[in-house]
Amino acid sequence: MSSVSNSNKRFSASDITKAAMFIGLMALGANATAFITVGTVPMTFQTVIAILAGVLLGSRLGTFSMIGYTILGGIGAPIFAQFTGGPQIVVSPTFGFILSFIILAFVTGKIVEKSNQNYSSYLVACFVGLTVNYLFGVTYLYFHTIYVLGVTEASYLAIFSGMIPFLIKDAILTGVAASICPQVAKAVNRPPSPIHAKRPAS
Repeated sequence: MSSVSNSNKRFSASDITKAAMFIGLMALGANATAFITVGTVPMTFQTVIAILAGVLLGSRLGTFSMIGYTILGGIGAPIFAQFTGGPQIVVSPTFGFILSFIILAFVTGKIVEKSNQNYSSYLVACFVGLTVNYLFGVTYLYFHTIYVLGVTEASYLAIFSGMIPFLIKDAILTGVAASICPQVAKAVNRPPSPIHAKRPAS
């Protein structure tokens, strides 16, 4: 069962540690290929990590971790793609993708929580998360192109077409992530072992 099934409880120290781990993974994923770009968009592994945050941590904790990542980057920590950070990210062409991480973590977590948590449910959750990511990200990029860059003749289809290399990469990674989620979820959400094991009867 996901760690957020106890949604009425406060986050435990273990929860905070898991959230911090995913914030760190997001920073690493943002910059593993920091200077490889297609057009103005850098190649990253953030999407699949955000999906895993929702799937493995659940809607509540997964969303918390993505909010933490967004806030830390927004106040200046260089944890966004190409080691950037700061409030100016709001006017960057990729800000829609960053916002989508919060939403997709919640959505994927909810899908898993309401399912029987088998391979099929993880697969659906992961690809719904991928859809949310591109829906928000490309839409924001479209409006950024028109209203910030002033390219009024740009079409949504043309901008989406430019994202296809990223979509192919993320779809492959999402499929791989879904295939290992059942095993990884058990490890991530396994209750901690008691400090003092009960002695066997003599």
